[in-house]
Amino acid sequence: MTYVALLRGINVGGKSMVAMVQLKQTFEQLGFGNVKTFINSGNVIFTTDITDYQALAKQIETAISKDFDLDVKVLLRSLADIEKLLRAIPDSWVNDQTTKCDVLFLWEAIDKSDILKQLPVKPEIEDVRYFPGVIVWRVDRKNQGKSRMTKIVGTELYKRITIRNPNTVRKIYALMQAATNA
Repeated sequence: MTYVALLRGINVGGKSMVAMVQLKQTFEQLGFGNVKTFINSGNVIFTTDITDYQALAKQIETAISKDFDLDVKVLLRSLADIEKLLRAIPDSWVNDQTTKCDVLFLWEAIDKSDILKQLPVKPEIEDVRYFPGVIVWRVDRKNQGKSRMTKIVGTELYKRITIRNPNTVRKIYALMQAATNA
């Protein structure tokens, strides 16, 4: 099975620094195949026969703690999960000069459609949609400063998500396909 491990909070603001070369070695030492990292924000694509997401995430978290002395939370998504997500996100939802768009990956404890009620959304300027496992947020850059979504930073909710932009998610998907076909 092909997975992406989304590591929360590494290499952000000079904290929890992890070299991708060393992170790749950690995953290889766990016996995973076709290991590839993508950008420094903690995206690791790999293959394994293990299908228990929770046990697998715990195994990775333990190895990262041992190798880097960091308490890093790991969220896993399979190739099928990412493919389903990308079918749901409109193609026009990108992160570029005119649009700000983020994919907020949710830990299981908060993965419920009513999570949208907890977000300080201004529907007149931003689109926010729930899909199983994620919230996708889009706003025109000219309105980004008017959004209240940044108010979730530091909250308990914020601690249970990890964020990537859709451009990154699309690239991760391509890397996952390549790992599957390797």
